[in-house]
Amino acid sequence: MAALAACSTVRTPDPRDPWEGLNRATFEFNDGFDKVLMRPVAEGYRFVLPTPARTAVTNFFSNLQDPWVALNQLMQGKVRLAIDDFGRFVWNSTFGLLGLIDVASDMGLPKHNEDFGQTMAVWGVDFGPYFVIPVLGPSSVRDAGGTAVGAFAYLPWQIPKWADFDHRVTWQWSLTGLDLVQTRADLLDATDLLEEAALDRYAFLRNAYFQRRRNLVFDGNPPPLPPDKQSRAAPFADRAPAEQTVEPKVPANYPAILVADAPRVVAAE
Repeated sequence: MAALAACSTVRTPDPRDPWEGLNRATFEFNDGFDKVLMRPVAEGYRFVLPTPARTAVTNFFSNLQDPWVALNQLMQGKVRLAIDDFGRFVWNSTFGLLGLIDVASDMGLPKHNEDFGQTMAVWGVDFGPYFVIPVLGPSSVRDAGGTAVGAFAYLPWQIPKWADFDHRVTWQWSLTGLDLVQTRADLLDATDLLEEAALDRYAFLRNAYFQRRRNLVFDGNPPPLPPDKQSRAAPFADRAPAEQTVEPKVPANYPAILVADAPRVVAAE
């Protein structure tokens, strides 16, 4: 990947992505890994398990995230939301049968998404350069650090160790693998949409990542961007060669052309 980064050239540099050559190489590796392994396994998983079973698995792992979400809420000063998220964990772990059923949402305790990357953002830490993590995908320097910290709070890995399960390592890798496969299965439809909609999937995912993370940091209500950050195409536009722009015009005899063409259209139909 280092060799590919050294040889690569970027026509439309984005100031948020100074390592674009290396990131694109990692993106291609991740894409190949997904096509060869993750996507086929996720498709098989979705084919074999009925929807209620997959929903229960999703709820189970989502419930194990809630204590970490609550702690991040607390570190961000959102005490009320921290109490709600911890309450979600208590209710779903008991009446929800270890989180298999999401009873807390029906009780008016909605699911939130908080991690240590968002906490650092609230503390004033900037995104930092865009960074594609092998296997895990889009991130930034700040959020990669948050992912590393969050790994120590990942309960599917920690609970077998704390509870001293027999065959602890088997439990850890099995739970982690199931979590990854379930997450990938939930994203299959989004991947299909991406394949159809994006000409440059790398740039599309990069821009979508920054927008989504900013939306999460501001709890769904981000303030307007400063004028100098509203468009990332400006640096390239300033360097682009001047070209004459020709506006399309409707011919003056356009109605007559439509009338003359009508018999051919009918015949073709």
